[in-house]
Amino acid sequence: MSTTFTRRPTRIVVDLDAIAGNLRAIGAHAGVPVMPIVKANAYGHGLVPVARHLQAHGATRFGVAFVEEAIALREAGVGLPILVLGGIFGPQVELFLRYGLEITVSSLSKLRQVEQLAEAMGRRAAIHLKIDTGMGRIGVQHANAGPFVEAAAGSRWCEVVGVYSHLACADDPASPMTALQLERFLEACAHFDRIGAPMPARHLANSGGILHFPQTHLDMVRPGILLYGVLPDAAARAAVAVRPALSLVSQVVYFKVVRAGSTVSYGATWTAPRDTRVITVPIGYGDGWPRALSSRGQVLVHGRRHPIAGRVCMDQFMVDIGDASAFNEDEVVLVGGQEGEAIRVEEVAVDAGTIPYEILVQLNERIPREYRVGAAPGPASD
Repeated sequence: MSTTFTRRPTRIVVDLDAIAGNLRAIGAHAGVPVMPIVKANAYGHGLVPVARHLQAHGATRFGVAFVEEAIALREAGVGLPILVLGGIFGPQVELFLRYGLEITVSSLSKLRQVEQLAEAMGRRAAIHLKIDTGMGRIGVQHANAGPFVEAAAGSRWCEVVGVYSHLACADDPASPMTALQLERFLEACAHFDRIGAPMPARHLANSGGILHFPQTHLDMVRPGILLYGVLPDAAARAAVAVRPALSLVSQVVYFKVVRAGSTVSYGATWTAPRDTRVITVPIGYGDGWPRALSSRGQVLVHGRRHPIAGRVCMDQFMVDIGDASAFNEDEVVLVGGQEGEAIRVEEVAVDAGTIPYEILVQLNERIPREYRVGAAPGPASD
């Protein structure tokens, strides 16, 4: 006797063609090559399916945060150059070389680590020099870039293919920080000219830089959240025609009438102001849906917005639909469109008191993902 299991009614739907279209739009806007950033499970969209699709639709390289993400792409058949943006640990350098990955070198001591192992393995390392221009995370201080650039350019076992920094305030067009960082970065890059070394690809612009600061586009741009059709901040200006690629949908699992004065969910923090209809939706903070949306967030049912009632639970939450009708298995949209209405990730972030990045990357592997190319669903796994 066999048992057939159906997938969870809660699911993420990813439009891969939207992401590919966003890549083209960003490239046309910036006028320089694009390094799609697919770290953090491609911002919750699915690392391998997104990278494979972009590889087949014009991407020329990728950026990730950790070597483990890069190895997962290599083992999935992604052969394009991959830059690991995070800091490196000595024991990991062998993995970079074995898998042919590009290494962020952020200090003279790390440069020496890479050189020594590259020589021992008989393989030249492709490196990007990281300059700290004000982010204060990793990288050689911009004022000390001269000796660092000279040592890297003169290395026998390292090929400098890029030099970069990271913008700290690019999502704020009014901030003077970006202009200061650009000035510092260009001063650091000028050391290549001073010593007569070839200038590697200079890259500085993240999503905010792409949208607001064209002078930061330089030789390559690194879109993260913008690649997925989401603005880095709710107040950001949509200077590039991108469209959201991710929808988060579920279904009604329970319906009831709550009498006036009765409470709902943990802590009894929500009280029905009148007799009202309440539905239960099978997704919660255990899936990455923020508890901060308790009695604040909204969902769509039959194209109408309805508020979350009470605290979001680990696996479920309740919604006050007032006098509206809903039946078990009716669709509930948490992110995305329904019958002419839409809820964007940016507004969910505002309701949760956080940023869109966090909403996306919190959506974890308990939620199955479906991939759509054109009008047809693609493989339903990551």
